[in-house]
Parts: sequence; structure tokens; C-alpha cells
Amino acid sequence: MERYDVIVVGAGPAGLSAAIETAKCGMRTVVFDENAKPGGQLFKQIHKFFGSKENKARIRGYRIGEELLAEAERSGVKVVLNATVMGLYAQKEITVRIGDAIKHYKADNVLIATGAAESVVRFPGWTMPGVIGAGAAQTMMNLHHIRPGKRILMLGSGNVGLVVSYQLLQAGCEVVALVDAAPRIGGYGVHAAKVSRCGVPFYLSHTIVQAEGTDHVTGVVIGEVGPDWKVIKGTEQHFDVDTICLAVGLSPMSQLLKQAGCAMKDTKGGYVPECDAYGRTSMDGIYVAGDVSGIEEASSAMLGGSIAGITIACDSGYLADGSEQIAKYEKALGNLRKGMFAPENRGKKITQTEEGIAISETLLECGYVADSEIERYPGVTHMEGVHPVIECTQNIPCNPCQDVCPKKCITIGNNITALPVVDSKSQCIGCGMCVAACSGQAIFLIQEDIGDGMGTVTIPYEFLPLPEKGQIGIALGRDGQPVCKAEVLDIKSSNAFDHTNLLTMKVPRDMVMRARFFKS
Repeated sequence: MERYDVIVVGAGPAGLSAAIETAKCGMRTVVFDENAKPGGQLFKQIHKFFGSKENKARIRGYRIGEELLAEAERSGVKVVLNATVMGLYAQKEITVRIGDAIKHYKADNVLIATGAAESVVRFPGWTMPGVIGAGAAQTMMNLHHIRPGKRILMLGSGNVGLVVSYQLLQAGCEVVALVDAAPRIGGYGVHAAKVSRCGVPFYLSHTIVQAEGTDHVTGVVIGEVGPDWKVIKGTEQHFDVDTICLAVGLSPMSQLLKQAGCAMKDTKGGYVPECDAYGRTSMDGIYVAGDVSGIEEASSAMLGGSIAGITIACDSGYLADGSEQIAKYEKALGNLRKGMFAPENRGKKITQTEEGIAISETLLECGYVADSEIERYPGVTHMEGVHPVIECTQNIPCNPCQDVCPKKCITIGNNITALPVVDSKSQCIGCGMCVAACSGQAIFLIQEDIGDGMGTVTIPYEFLPLPEKGQIGIALGRDGQPVCKAEVLDIKSSNAFDHTNLLTMKVPRDMVMRARFFKS
């Protein structure tokens, strides 16, 4: 039986972050993961993260995964892949299946960072080929470069459903509809807005009635649900699809902790272990980090993993005092848990921003901010020359736009959840860094008058093939509907933009505040 100071189960963002901290303190640390590649969910997350630069904001998930792996290697962490942990026992012993062999390991400390599994909903036909989880679709696209289908319906409007819908569009799939039984969109409004302006319709207060087909999905029927969550007869609609994607939540994978005898509890977020803020469970020497203790974003999982790792080192006597490091991570974690989507606000109907501005009901019910609503937000301005227009309408912990602007045209202040403000006294130079850096793709550069009754709009563009200069196409509004003809004036790509291209299109002057997407 091989012994270690620390055994970590799960090589995702939380597990790797914890392992790095314990290894840096001189603890002999091993990480086991059942997958062929380490990094967990990070390597299929091609979108840019929210938060601050300390939390790796505006960096794409797979790049964060690469950084974590490199740091783990430098710190001396041993990572064992294709290793399924089958048992965890109170004596901090684990059994692991590696190939055809069952091996035993023991440690003074065990940290469980097994993450979460996708939840499902049942409806007639839900077991047919063509019904898949959103995470599975993301794996197919972003890891294996395989399109999950051609015509896809997404069920679920949380961040996972919204992000994966956009990535399906990037992969060349047609998302025919985004459906949710809830009456309001559950994820970030900026995620919904970028899906909506691509022309994807939202059907809230709707659910799937049945999947159609015999040996594979050929269609789907949805229907409107009433206050009792039952489908209202006569509201059914049919869509021809070959794939149904489910983004209906995640369930913590806490089975090992229950097996070991840890105290457990049922919560709205799933069946999780009882633990303190530092990852300690009810059993001495067994710790947790990441989604296994409650579903959050990957940024929070990394910070929680770091806190748990430092705690293990302190509890084991390898670190005399980790309070300063823990306080730094706790402050960052606290910032990520602020705003409209903070844990204490889940399920609440928020009607105003922190600044006292009325929330866009159209955004919550249809996926986009109406033209009549957009002017109320502080980032939406009118100036001479090129200037940013920031359509950030919810209090989300994120501030890269403030950091990257070389002329300090954009301010958020010390409150990371405050809505961005454009400083009219600063001169925008049109560099586009704010457009490329915005994790929610909610910033545009506008020049309201270039003569001859025309203006320009510069948008973030992450689709291939790129349009060519001089190409004539259609400008779509926030709702994804055509608003006018548009001509591509320029396409800018730069390493500094990290795969976000800046497309500048010429549109009639009265359309510069409405045109938000270019369609060839």
C-alpha cells in the first residue's frame, strides 16, 4: 500500500488548486482522476471568465486549465489519470481501479473534489439517441471537435444552457429554440443577449412534451406550462430537430463522502457533505472543495480549492500560519459571491440594480434588452467620435473593461458588481480592447456620424469564416431580427484580443444604437 501526505480525488479546478497549495508546503501530494486528461471542466470551456484579473477574468477556461496544470507540475504534484476511485474509508484509505488492477492508497489527508454530474428530466423519448446533456455536447465540440447535431433544441436557460447554446452556434449548429419551464431566464443576461442577437428564440414557461422518433430523435414537441407546472393543452409546438440538449442543473458527486461516513445534508443544490468554510468535513482528515460541496462557478471552485489546500497544510503542521493567504482568497471568493446572482439572492425576484435602475423585464422574459429600455443604463452613452457603448445591465462581479482601457474611459470603481460607466471626459482612441476583453460580449464601439447619413458599429465577433472587408450583409438587432443592410468596413484580429475579432460595420446613422450583430 502506497502512502501520501495528501490524496486528492478529482483533477478539476478545485482539486488541482488544492494540490498546488499542499505541494508548495512540502506535502507529498497525489491527484487521481478517472479521465484521460486532467483539468476537469476547464478544458471544454472556451469562453472568457468573469471576475477580476486576480480571478483570471477575461481568460478562456482552457487556458486557465493549462496554467493550473503547469503550476501543479512545477510544484511537484503527481497526477494519475484513468484512475477511478472506487472507495473511500474512514481510515483515509482509498481503492483505485487503474486499468485492470485494484490498488490501495492511504494518506494522512484526503480531499474530495469530484465535482458534479449533469441532471436529467424525463419525458417520452428521453432515452433515445439524440438526447444529450449540455456538458456532453460541450465535450463533443470543444474537446473532440465533433458537432453534436445539426438542428438542436436547448432545454434550460441557466448559464450552462446559455453558454453551450452560443458555442453550438459557433460550431455551426442551428439552435432552433431555447426552452425553460421557468418564467424568467436563470443565467446572466449578457449570455442570453449574445444568443438572442444571433436569432435564437426563447420559449420561457415552456417545457418538452415529448421527443419524436423511433430509434433516434427526429423532432420535439414543447408546450406552455401553467402555474401548476403542467402543460396547457392546445399550446403544443413542433420543431424538426435531430438533437435535444439538456441543461437542467448539476448534482454534486458526493457518494464517496457518504461511503466514508461523513455527515451529509439535503439542500436545494443537492446532497452534500456538512463542511466548514475551509473544506473540513465531520471526519478528521477528510476535506472537500468545489462543486461536490455546492454548485458554483469554476472561479469559485479554484479559490475554494486553494483555501482547502492551505487549511490542510496548516492542520497538518506543514504551514505555521496560513491566515493571510486564506484571507486573500476569502476576499476574492466573497467578491465572486456578490451581486444579483449571489447565493442569498437565488430564487428572489430582483426589480432594480444596485444603482436603483429598473431591471429589463424584456431581458428576463425574452433574452434581450428592448430598444426602449437600453438607454436607462449608465454605460449607454452618446458622444462625438468613436466611443464605447456598454450594454451591461445586471450587477455581475466583473471588471476587465475597467482594467484594459488605456485611456480610463470606463470606470466601475471598487465595487466589482457596479454597472460600468463611460467617462465623458476621457477620449476613446478606438483600440477595441474593451470590446475584446468583455467576458459577456456586451461592449460595442459606436461612431454615430461618419457623414452621408451613416455611422459605424464595432462588435465582438467569434464565428468562422470571418466576413471580408466590403462584404454586404444584414445587421441584426438585440432581438435577432434584421434591422438594416450593413457593410463590413474592417475586421481586426490580434493576439491581445484572444480570438475575439472586432468587426466594424457601416449602417444608417439611425441604426447605430440598434445594430448588434452581422449576418452574411
